[in-house]
Amino acid sequence: MLKPFLRQPNSSLFTTSKLALMVFFSLTLSACGKPEVKVKPPAPAVSVYSVKAQAIGGYREFVARTEPFKEAALRARVEGELIARHFREGSNVEQGQILLQIDPAAYKAALSAAKADLSSRISGEENAKRNLKRANELISDGYISQSDYDRLTTEESQARSAVKAAAASLEKAELDLSYTTIKAPFSGRIGKVNYNIGNIVGPTSNPLATLIISDPIYVSFQVEESFYISYLQKNQGARTGNEGEFELSLRLPNNSTYQEKGKFDFADTKISQGMGTVELRTVFPNPRDIILPGLFVTLIVETRDKEEMALIPQAAVQQNQQGKFVLIVGKDNRVKLRHVVLGRRINAMWVVEKGVAIGEQVIVAGLQKVRPGVEVNGVKKQVNPLTGTITDFNDKATNSAKANDVNISPNAAVDK
Repeated sequence: MLKPFLRQPNSSLFTTSKLALMVFFSLTLSACGKPEVKVKPPAPAVSVYSVKAQAIGGYREFVARTEPFKEAALRARVEGELIARHFREGSNVEQGQILLQIDPAAYKAALSAAKADLSSRISGEENAKRNLKRANELISDGYISQSDYDRLTTEESQARSAVKAAAASLEKAELDLSYTTIKAPFSGRIGKVNYNIGNIVGPTSNPLATLIISDPIYVSFQVEESFYISYLQKNQGARTGNEGEFELSLRLPNNSTYQEKGKFDFADTKISQGMGTVELRTVFPNPRDIILPGLFVTLIVETRDKEEMALIPQAAVQQNQQGKFVLIVGKDNRVKLRHVVLGRRINAMWVVEKGVAIGEQVIVAGLQKVRPGVEVNGVKKQVNPLTGTITDFNDKATNSAKANDVNISPNAAVDK
């Protein structure tokens, strides 16, 4: 009863579906059996710097302190009230210029008394001389005794001595009066006044003010006794330095380089027993009074005989447990790790004593992308030797000239 309601399958439709399914499985099996093609990633790009050479001399730095070329503490040599000041603190004064005035009234009176006393003593001497002259005429005739003659001789001698004493007192009174006027012993710059007008000052008082000469200015420093002895042996006992052998410069506390050059001036005659050092002194021009006495500075001593040495940017230097190292891109474009021995630091550059050759390419940027043995694409960059800024060679806005070709002054902002 149900057979009339059942539909028989279409043989042609069944065949077509079967063929489509077989083709699908065939393509799937074919795709699974074919090997996958791998695409090689491009080499990472890194910035490299071509190592250049520069003439660098032997070099040492010393902590030094500046001292005035000449210094005078102005003191009161007589006691009295300070009544006048004739200068502005911190200004320049000329030799012989009146600086301070102590009340001279008492010393003027003492001078007048000394003059009167001298006049009286001179009169007494003249009278004693006359009496002795008459005695010389009378003693031969026996009109005066020998004892009277001896007395007159003594009086004449005492009167003469009294005149000399009065003259000395007058000279002292004149000196005391002159000491009430304090003058500049030399031309220089005067500092702060320690006593105001109206104060009583005297020989036991502290200095009234200090006068200095700071152009030129001394720079003193100390060296180890072993270094000093070696220097003397090398230079046949020359104690203050060979002017043609060393170049002296200063780095100021703000890390700027002082423009003037110095020269050796003095070496102490003994070794400090407590420190085992020798004090040396240099002298520098100071025409603009930039350097003040008492300033701590860094004295840079460099030999004039220089040697070509490699310089690399600070950005290229890294450190591990074995020490400082750089990454170099070889001719095969692969990265190599190279440990280096560094010398002095000149602005943004390090002097390399050992480990890097002139012309090698050191990586300065992109260090985090690579490791030793990896192939890289090195892009040459220029580095500003003063600031360490890394730029392209065509970036004229940042550097007007190629930093690779800039000659770095060894005395410009130098650090160890």
